[in-house]
Amino acid sequence: MLQPRWSKRKKVAALILSAMLMTAPISHAAAGETPITSGTTYVVFYLDNKEAFLNGQQVTLDSPAVARKGRTYVPAKFLGDAFGMKVEWQEQTRTVLMVTPTHEILLDTVNKQAWVNGLAYPFDDVAMLLNGRLMIKLTWLSDYMGATYTYNQELRRVDVIHVNKPQGNYNPDLNNSAPIAKFTTGKQTYRIGEPIKYINLSYDPDAEAVKLEWTGKEDVFFKAGTYPVTLVGTDKMGHKSKPFTRNIVVTDEVYLNEAEYPIYTKPAGSYITTSWSTLYNNYFNLPDIPKKVTEDKSRTLLMSDSPETFRELGILYQDNINGKGRLYADHLNGTDKTVSFAIMATNKSDKPVTIRTTNKGEVYPSIYAHLIGSEAMVDYLMDDTEEQTMTIPAGTTFVYKQFPDFYPGSGVNLMYDVETDGEVQFTFAAADKVSNAILDMPKLAFNGHIRGTFQIAGFDWGLDLTEKNFKKPMKLVIGDGKTDPFQNGYDPQRGTEAILNGNYGTVYKIHSDKPRKMAIMILAKGGPFKGPFKINGEMVKVPASGVLTAFDGMIILHKTTGKEESLDIEFSPPAGSAFPINLIFYPLDDRAQ
Repeated sequence: MLQPRWSKRKKVAALILSAMLMTAPISHAAAGETPITSGTTYVVFYLDNKEAFLNGQQVTLDSPAVARKGRTYVPAKFLGDAFGMKVEWQEQTRTVLMVTPTHEILLDTVNKQAWVNGLAYPFDDVAMLLNGRLMIKLTWLSDYMGATYTYNQELRRVDVIHVNKPQGNYNPDLNNSAPIAKFTTGKQTYRIGEPIKYINLSYDPDAEAVKLEWTGKEDVFFKAGTYPVTLVGTDKMGHKSKPFTRNIVVTDEVYLNEAEYPIYTKPAGSYITTSWSTLYNNYFNLPDIPKKVTEDKSRTLLMSDSPETFRELGILYQDNINGKGRLYADHLNGTDKTVSFAIMATNKSDKPVTIRTTNKGEVYPSIYAHLIGSEAMVDYLMDDTEEQTMTIPAGTTFVYKQFPDFYPGSGVNLMYDVETDGEVQFTFAAADKVSNAILDMPKLAFNGHIRGTFQIAGFDWGLDLTEKNFKKPMKLVIGDGKTDPFQNGYDPQRGTEAILNGNYGTVYKIHSDKPRKMAIMILAKGGPFKGPFKINGEMVKVPASGVLTAFDGMIILHKTTGKEESLDIEFSPPAGSAFPINLIFYPLDDRAQ
């Protein structure tokens, strides 16, 4: 379909105008230089003369300033470039877009219409076209471009001064500016695996808080290259800054590899996440740290853990202590009713016997097995129990401990250090009612967990972790039954030998004089783990919430500085946790933060 002739002429004119508007307006020696966009811009025009001055330098214009019908016009594209404002041709709509700090102007060259911030004005009130060049009316400068001018009629000269307002000052009526996004880095270049130090230099001209949004920002890079990082700031009014981009240059020199980096840089309590294959290849098979083992056999341990889940009432375990002892129980109510759990103390001698309780770890019945085991050991390792005494007359039975409201499905875990001045029979029992009748209840059968009497209190492990002798990562295994053998004992209810699998109920004391700088990590090799460590007197719960498995990686348990006189770790295997566990000792150098 043929177009009307007048429409074709308008289209051709618009194409010519587009080409002319986008032609570089300056044709002097500095024409290729970047236009000045900040500070004060000073322009001098002479009517009908292409020679002008920009900041004191002579330039040649494509179109001179002119006077028409008593109005003075100056070249729009030239001033837009000089003032750092957008002036562009939009082909699809055949309009000229001009953007100033306070206004957006659309000039419709076909319909001769001007739009200023969405409001319509006659085209002639704003601009004119002269030989295909867009000229703006001089009086428009101060209204929309924020410039001031003077006109010397005798010299036919126009002086224009423009001072750039702060970046983003979008509305002077609100007296509010967009924020300025800017940052630098601590160094010009970084090595592979070297932590990047970002220094935020962003600010808001109105002293408002600025929310930062980063793109491409990483704490570290593990491949050589150039990495662009962009920062955008947003103030409380929702105004965004211009994006600020800086390139991070990473050389091919290695500072820390990908496996070393988290161990060196993360604080105690952090996870070291890694793949299963990396754990297996790099940490499961580390060499064992040589240790000097001393067994503490000063206490008689009564271990009541079978039947771990009792489904009928009766005596769970029973045996005697004369002197120092430890009472340990871990049981779950498998019945369908609420019962009481109690430990009875019987003096069968012909004179009174006194029981002193010197430490305890106990937790009231709960349905969370991992929680009760961990919290009971926290209570024990705190070692802040006030000593309690109980004197039992000859031939008498007293209730040593009682836990009421033992609901179906709930469990209990406890550990008591006791000292007696004579022989005492201790009976662990689950009953409807706590009374001396408990002693006549049936003894429940063993069902495969741990039960017995063991002459063991714990283990003292001496390590040499000095700078001289500890130079590569090594492991310390707890509870594997091999490098950490399980104790043998006897179960009088069965009349058979017993094995203390997991060495539950014992206390490990790990010591090293003058340890070097290192990271100590825990790897839950045997299954879910939740429990506390006491390190140089400070309680460390692992993990802070939930449980740890090998599929979670490792947790940094502690870091030494190399200045400590000693390293002392206390630990007792918590009920509900699986063993073995590996403690990974990882030497650090001055790269450690």
